[in-house]
Amino acid sequence: MSSFSTPAWWARPIPWILVAGLLLIGGILLLPQDDSRAADDESGQDAEQPPALQADAVVVAPTRIAEQIRATGTLRADESIDLSVETAGRITSMDLPEGQTVSAGTLLLSVSNDDLYAEQRRLQAQLELAEAREERQARLLEEGGVSQETYDATQNDVEVLQADLDQVGARIAKTEIRAPFTGQLGLRYVSEGSYISPDTRIATLQRIDPIKVDFSVPEKYAGRVEAGQPITFSVRNSNEEHTASVIATEPRVNNETRSLRVRARASNDGNGLRPGTFADLTLTLGAVDDALVVPNFALVPNLGVQRVFVYRNGQAQPQEVTIGTRTSDLVEITEGLAPGDTVLTSNIQELRPGRPIEVATLLTVDDLDANTDAAVSPAE
Repeated sequence: MSSFSTPAWWARPIPWILVAGLLLIGGILLLPQDDSRAADDESGQDAEQPPALQADAVVVAPTRIAEQIRATGTLRADESIDLSVETAGRITSMDLPEGQTVSAGTLLLSVSNDDLYAEQRRLQAQLELAEAREERQARLLEEGGVSQETYDATQNDVEVLQADLDQVGARIAKTEIRAPFTGQLGLRYVSEGSYISPDTRIATLQRIDPIKVDFSVPEKYAGRVEAGQPITFSVRNSNEEHTASVIATEPRVNNETRSLRVRARASNDGNGLRPGTFADLTLTLGAVDDALVVPNFALVPNLGVQRVFVYRNGQAQPQEVTIGTRTSDLVEITEGLAPGDTVLTSNIQELRPGRPIEVATLLTVDDLDANTDAAVSPAE
């Protein structure tokens, strides 16, 4: 039986082969991790230093901004009536020039009333005779020529005749139509000789210079509408802008529409504006002097908080602000900005805190005012 010694483990060939293989696999596994980490480091450095973003900006400065309400309304005649008679009868005289202006007090139409005028003349003659008799008896009473009782009876006759005369005059007035105010006649719907009654449609009379503008505002502005406030308005199919001023409001808010009825009055020289016309209008509630304003689109709302991006040290920096009056293009900043601040106004969605900015166009408040729409609405 022969004997031999076993070699040490490191002297065996197979273990060394296993060790070399494990080292090779470990090296392969480590190489991609190092490359990935290097790539992550490079991308992180790129994220920290993004390229400069071009954006427009405006330099904030005090300016005047008006608080206004946009509404729609209807033009109405300053005065308007439908002409009618109070007593039925046949038209005996008529002076109704269609579309023409007539003066207050002008006799426009009358129905048969000859009998009334005859009675009026009779009573007038009797009254004159009674008044002369009263004068004579007044002198005789002083001399004792007539009794007090006789004089009193004569005086009573005068008063009765005067009352009868007044009554006939009232009856005559019911047979006539006189213009109650200076205005423009509409179309005539009767002819001389026609028999008319109080229900007969005759014509309209309207005073349209000045002309009224009726419109409504939401109830939340009811306490802020006052007489004298200016409005501007235009009518359809016309580019001309007209001015008016508030003259009155209804004393209560309509509980169905939750709005307040307002009336304004405008000059209508030449009668170019017609009652019944639809009007687009703007009511000025007031104005803020020395307001700091920015374009509406510069605001970045987030969870009820308003912010803008301010250009500082070549970077975009978010700034929380409080807004006031809002127009169709601009918004007043009551807190958060100071005169001279530069607010970024373009590429808003790409702005991030600290991002480098290159200002492409720098505007002033005057540039914004030149492009502001005149029709605006208050901030909520």
